[in-house]
Amino acid sequence: MTTLDDIKSAVSSELERFETFYKDALHSDNFILDKIGRYTLKHKGKQLRPLFVFLSAKCFGEVNESTFRAATFIELLHSATLIHDDVVDDASERRGFASINAMYKNKIAVLAGDYLLSKGMMIALEKHDYLMLDMISATVKNMSEGEIFQLEKAKNFDISEEDYYQIIEKKTASMIASCCAIGAVSTGATPEQVEMMRQFGINAGTAFQIRDDIFDYQPHNHSGKGYGNDIREHKMTLPLIHLLKESSAIERTLIINKIRLNGKCKKTVDSIIRKANEKNSLQYCEEKMKFFIQHAENQLDSVPNSEAKEALKSLLYYCVKREI
Repeated sequence: MTTLDDIKSAVSSELERFETFYKDALHSDNFILDKIGRYTLKHKGKQLRPLFVFLSAKCFGEVNESTFRAATFIELLHSATLIHDDVVDDASERRGFASINAMYKNKIAVLAGDYLLSKGMMIALEKHDYLMLDMISATVKNMSEGEIFQLEKAKNFDISEEDYYQIIEKKTASMIASCCAIGAVSTGATPEQVEMMRQFGINAGTAFQIRDDIFDYQPHNHSGKGYGNDIREHKMTLPLIHLLKESSAIERTLIINKIRLNGKCKKTVDSIIRKANEKNSLQYCEEKMKFFIQHAENQLDSVPNSEAKEALKSLLYYCVKREI
């Protein structure tokens, strides 16, 4: 399997320069905000989103200052979202390290997330990148709507598979779609090409989320995220949606009550996972994931052949086949 380093080699110089852009964006004259910025930079993840921006940009032209601003804005938005998510979930850790809310309490964490988002908006406004601002603002709107819709539907465990895809498109896929679309915009792609890349991102992002859903139902996965957290948090992900759909009315009631009353218990989690395997729910999810992967790849058919295009395909498969 192609490694992430292999994929990054197609835009290695751009990613190296991006580090300076991102570091500058995280800087603040305020001591606490600057400290949080440095902590965020130190514990950054794989930075897949900037990678999507740069590869999408290079599919249609040469990376330029607008591309760097787009990648920086996207990563600031992602970092802000993670900070806010940890507050909402009352999470004390992020990637194995203390979360911002655990270190500084919720009030400062929320304000720090707001600060990072506003820095991204300022970057776009200062250089009159209004289209970029419009696209990312729509992404923030979609993510908020998706999160609230999920919370509303999850109360009664009545999320259908159609609801699930709608939630995922707004919560997860819209971010990847923005990465690909604004990357293409930054190097002069046509509106048709931009929309094609947005659709690629929607399908890719949906496949990524299904991959994460599957991980949570695999006790021996190597993702580093553990397992069963979605069950403990009463999240209606695709494996559970399929399990409930394939269960009788009595079985469905028993499963829902078990999660509601004792969902944090390891015995309950293992029981739900065992039932999901009995109903072939994970196999069903794998097939759905492959469906969206194929649709994502099909979107790239009319993109001119290049190293960036091949790297983008490799990144798609890396994200859905990854184990760490």
